[in-house]
Amino acid sequence: MSVLALTLLVGSGAFAAGLLGALTGLGGGIVIVPLLTLVFGVDIRYAIGASLVSVIATSSGAAAAYVREGYTNIRIGMLLEVATTLGALGGAYLAGLISPNVIAVIFSLVLFYSAWRSTRRREEHPLAEPDRWATRLRLDGTYPTPAGRQAYGVRGVPAGFALMYVAGILSGLLGIGSGVVKVLAMDQVMRLPFKVSTTTSNFMIGVTAAASAGIYLTRGYIDPGLALPVMLGVLSGALFGARILAGARVRVLRNIFSVIIVVLAFEMLYKGITGGL
Repeated sequence: MSVLALTLLVGSGAFAAGLLGALTGLGGGIVIVPLLTLVFGVDIRYAIGASLVSVIATSSGAAAAYVREGYTNIRIGMLLEVATTLGALGGAYLAGLISPNVIAVIFSLVLFYSAWRSTRRREEHPLAEPDRWATRLRLDGTYPTPAGRQAYGVRGVPAGFALMYVAGILSGLLGIGSGVVKVLAMDQVMRLPFKVSTTTSNFMIGVTAAASAGIYLTRGYIDPGLALPVMLGVLSGALFGARILAGARVRVLRNIFSVIIVVLAFEMLYKGITGGL
């Protein structure tokens, strides 16, 4: 296969990953690594490096729009980014010490969890009484709704901070935005509205990925010839997905996405256990 044909195939696969990620809210990075590893036979560390570059690009593009629309809680994002950045640096360091097969097994477990989370119904939380940490740090805020701006309180700041460190480790180790864990921390632990959780997570994942991408770059795991078509494919797929999201049957798409993720998870788990990577 020629270099041009391979580049076009990788770019097309990345476009599909970005499209699915945008329509389901889980991001394209969760698909890119198994796609490159299982379909194209790319070393998992180079696949992770390319995925991190795509995460930075897609987060940077969408984050500005969410901030402008008033959904993102910047104070919460900046606070929790301390934990995710430290975790990302630790995860990227561990990636150089852990066997690729072990990384594949860990990735498969994250895929299984992502598939389960994508099928769950999202419900907004009632206005919560803020805890003392949220009051001290002035983390409470408002977000736009059809009925006007809605106030919300913030709970469980220390627990959310700890979970963000775990999310950062997963991001650096696996090359994903780890938005599933970030949204879990803010939605279920800190009791933020779901739209605020997802948009604030998107605001954070670019910085998290950039922290770990630096380590991958110094170790030579970011190949421009691979990272460029992946980045362009995921970014264009995410932008296209955002445009058609309003008219799409999201519930059906989430179920399809979950099936794809489960298949990839089983394949990654099998390859990791049998030493096929």
